[in-house]
Amino acid sequence: RSHKNTQPMSTGRHGVIKIKHLEEYSQFDEIIDVRTPAEFAEDHIPGSINCPVLDNEQRIEVGTLYKQESPFAAKRIGAAYVAENIAYHLRHSFQDRPKDWKPLIVCWRGGQRSGSMTLIFRRVGWDAQQLQGGYKDYRQLVIEQLAELPRRMSFRVVCGATGSGKSRVLQALAQAGESVLDLEDIACHKGSVLGVLPGTGQPSQKMFETRLLSALRALDPARPVYVEAESRRIGKIHVPDALLETMRQGECINIEAAFDARVDFLLRDYDYFLRDPDWLRSRLDSLRKLQSRETIERWLGYVDSAQWRELVAELLELHYDPLYHRSQNQNFTGLGSPARFACDDLTPAGVERLATAIRKSHPE
Repeated sequence: RSHKNTQPMSTGRHGVIKIKHLEEYSQFDEIIDVRTPAEFAEDHIPGSINCPVLDNEQRIEVGTLYKQESPFAAKRIGAAYVAENIAYHLRHSFQDRPKDWKPLIVCWRGGQRSGSMTLIFRRVGWDAQQLQGGYKDYRQLVIEQLAELPRRMSFRVVCGATGSGKSRVLQALAQAGESVLDLEDIACHKGSVLGVLPGTGQPSQKMFETRLLSALRALDPARPVYVEAESRRIGKIHVPDALLETMRQGECINIEAAFDARVDFLLRDYDYFLRDPDWLRSRLDSLRKLQSRETIERWLGYVDSAQWRELVAELLELHYDPLYHRSQNQNFTGLGSPARFACDDLTPAGVERLATAIRKSHPE
């Protein structure tokens, strides 16, 4: 990234910079996060790279020494690790950086880890800057933006019972050029007890919020944003209050899909269940507090005999639809008088037609 022709930033002591606006991060050629791989995996500034000055085990060792022996002993071994790791990064990660390279160095709170790398990089001759306040300051900016930015948006909320193809409609709307916020995609979860994606873990709450903010900042507040109706939680992820409150005040678009079309859609959209019956059984077991033992045993029997249509139909009738009917008018004010779209075909072609009908009924 070029750092030329940029706005001025708040600077403190030499080689230390205070960033007050997220836009200012783009003024650096590279953002280097020197925290441990574990810290980086939980969340990090978008576009940054991880070059730890202490790895996961070294940080634990140093912290243990600090508490159990003395700060001096911890700093002595910590300094050796930091020096060795910075030397490694200089030889392997940054050996080709030009003289006018301008990196931003980030650690947890702008302390010794980022300070050590910044000092050495500046001795080399690079205009390296240490982020004052570190990742914690960045995180505070994310929290502040998520409390304010969603309230500038105008949402069109796509509603409908489970299996109505809401996520596929959002994707079709996005492909047609509409502004779309796909929360389930960002959360890596389909939003129900069976919405866990096999082999795909959800991001941490902090990482979800970083990705969510990036998605929101890419949208034009002057255009309406299509979003799927969501509860407060998507799997283990919590939707931020400002976003949820603004969504609940949005205009609602209700997809009223025929029952058989919904069953067919779910058999296609959740086909990975059919490839891993053991995993499906574990998900059905999680419903034991909500369904009778007899019902759960019948559903498990459907799995054993591969009676997928019967299973999906009963899940809709006995679990998903009752939940939907109990909650649909409680959260979204626009559901009192939504725009209604009947549909008896949720194949890819049917979803395309549905998205087209929604677009035509809501011209900008």
